[in-house]
Amino acid sequence: MEDTKKDWYTKWWGILIIFILALVIIITTALALTFLNYSKQFKDNPLLVNTIIPNQEGIDIKIIEGENSYWLGSANPKVTIVEFGDFSCPACKNSFSVLREISIKHKNEVKIIFRDFPVVSEHSLNLSLAGRCAGEQGFFWPMYDKLFLNQGISTDNEIKNIFSQIGGNTEKFETCFKSKKYLKDIQKDLEDATTLNLKGTPGWFINGNNINGDIPREAFLDLIEKILKAS
Repeated sequence: MEDTKKDWYTKWWGILIIFILALVIIITTALALTFLNYSKQFKDNPLLVNTIIPNQEGIDIKIIEGENSYWLGSANPKVTIVEFGDFSCPACKNSFSVLREISIKHKNEVKIIFRDFPVVSEHSLNLSLAGRCAGEQGFFWPMYDKLFLNQGISTDNEIKNIFSQIGGNTEKFETCFKSKKYLKDIQKDLEDATTLNLKGTPGWFINGNNINGDIPREAFLDLIEKILKAS
């Protein structure tokens, strides 16, 4: 008697499972190869990805760095990193820990400057104001960390609670925040970003040269190392 029992992979549902698994493998492989190629290109030649745009002739360095910007690191740096960022920006959140890593490892060689570019959400301006008001009490960078670690907060109470965790004077902070005391400074950052033709966040300037977009961690670290070795 002929055996009419079919193997599972010859049945319609077996064929469907094989097709779906093959499709998943193809898509996953393609994404992995794309990411590896992207990272390799950036590491091998950072000029090829997120193109570094040389500083435009005639652009005053003060327009890039600002005059009332918060910074950390060296006062006489070999490398100056300027970030035009937004506390609501997911790509900026990806980068903040890398900047902190660079600031610790190369504190005597690198200067990191943060400039407000609150364009991502309706809450962005308030978050920038919160950073500035924390900075008034000497807590800008701890607040910078807190705002990224707690990205998604939006209400005044949430912002005040985040600041209270740092240990500053919450009453002074609230007065500063509600009065929008540093609105003009933030507007100046926005004006400079427009002058520099920045289209989104994060916008980077490394030694005066512009890089747009999210830079992978290893590529960022590698780029700074290469600049330092060449200087």
